[in-house]
Amino acid sequence: MKRYLSLDVLRGLTVAFMCIVNNPGSWGKIYAPLRHAGWDGCTPTDLVYPFFLFCAGCAMAFSFSKFNGLDGAAVRKIVRRGLLIFLVGLLCNLYPFFPTAPDPELGFWQNWVDWIQQKRVFGVLQRIGMSYLIAGIVAMWLRKPGKILAAIAVLSVVYTGILVAFGTDPGPFTLEGNVSGRIDVAVAGDAHIYHGYTNELGQRVPFDPEGPLGSLMGACTALLGFLAGSLILGASRKHQENPTDAHNSPLGVSCRTLVYGLASLALAEVLSIWIPISKPLWSVSYVFLAGGWSMVVLGVLMYFIDYRGITKPFTMFKIMGTNALTAFVMSAVIAKTMSMLLHTGPAKFFGGFFVQNEFTSLLWALTFMCIIFCIQYALYRKKIIIKL
Repeated sequence: MKRYLSLDVLRGLTVAFMCIVNNPGSWGKIYAPLRHAGWDGCTPTDLVYPFFLFCAGCAMAFSFSKFNGLDGAAVRKIVRRGLLIFLVGLLCNLYPFFPTAPDPELGFWQNWVDWIQQKRVFGVLQRIGMSYLIAGIVAMWLRKPGKILAAIAVLSVVYTGILVAFGTDPGPFTLEGNVSGRIDVAVAGDAHIYHGYTNELGQRVPFDPEGPLGSLMGACTALLGFLAGSLILGASRKHQENPTDAHNSPLGVSCRTLVYGLASLALAEVLSIWIPISKPLWSVSYVFLAGGWSMVVLGVLMYFIDYRGITKPFTMFKIMGTNALTAFVMSAVIAKTMSMLLHTGPAKFFGGFFVQNEFTSLLWALTFMCIIFCIQYALYRKKIIIKL
C-alpha cells in the first residue's frame, strides 16, 4: 500500500510552526503575522493548534484500521492513549515540579502547597487527550464516513445549543457571557484555570481556552482528520488493487481532499454569519474553517509530494513530523528551563538582542525551532520514535 508522505510533512510543518509561534524572543514584541487573534477572528497562528488535532485524527484512521469496530482492545487503546496525553500535558504544566520563586519566610512544604494550589489543570495536550478520547470512541463506534459526518453535526448542534441555552449577557459567544468559563471554574476551581483574557474594563476573566466543554468541538476537528485519513487509506488500498483507477490515484485523492477543504471553508463562512469564528471557544465555524484549511494544505502537499514526487524540499518537515508529541514536550521543557535558569529567557543570555524589536523576536523563534529540529534529527537518525 502506498504511503502518503504528505501526511508526515503536514505534521512536521505544524510542529515547526508551533515552535515558532510559542517561542518568540519577547511576548511584548511578537512579529505581527504570528500574533493570535483576540476573542473573535482567526490568524494563521490560530490554525496551528487545530492542525495538530487534525493530524492526530488522520493518524487515528491508520492506527485504528487493525481493530474490528469498538471492541475491548480498541476501547482500551483509546482510553489509555487519551489519558496518557492528558497526563503528559499536566506534567508539562507542573514542570519543574517545585516553586522557582519561593517565599523565604515559609518552609519548603508550605511553599510547595501554595504553589500547587495555583497550577493550571488544562492545556494544549490535555485538550488533545480529551478530544482524542471522544473522537476515537465515536470513530470506532460509527466507522462509516456518513455516520461520522452526522456525529460531527450532532456534536456541533449540542455544543452550540449549550452555549446559547446557558449563555448570559452580553451574549453566549462573548468572554463574559459564555457558559464554558463557568464550567471550567466548576470543574477545576478558579485558581486552576487560565486567567489570561481581560474584559473591556481590563479585569481578568476566568476562562480556559482548553477547558472540557470545548473538547466536544476539538473532537470534531479530530474527526475531520479521521475522515481525511480514512479517505487516503481507502484510496490507497483500492489503487493498489487497480493501479489504473484514476479516481483513487494520488492525484485523484489530492483533488478530492482539496474540494472537501474548500467546501468546509465555504460552510465556515456561512456559519460565521450567526456563530463567530472564535478559537478560545472553538466554535463550530472555527472548526470548519480550521478543518477546511487543513484539508486544503494537505491536498496541495499531496499534489506536489505524492503525485509529482517532489520530496527533497520537504525533508526537514518530514523529520520534524516523526516525533510530533516529543517535539511539543521538548519545546515546553526547554523554554521553561531557559526561563527558570535565565529568569528572562533568551534576553539575558544573549544580551537582550532577541528582544530589541519584532524581527529579532522572530529570529529567536526561528532559532528555537532549529534547536528542536536538531534534536528531532538526532532521534530520526537513530530511528527512535517515541509513542504513547
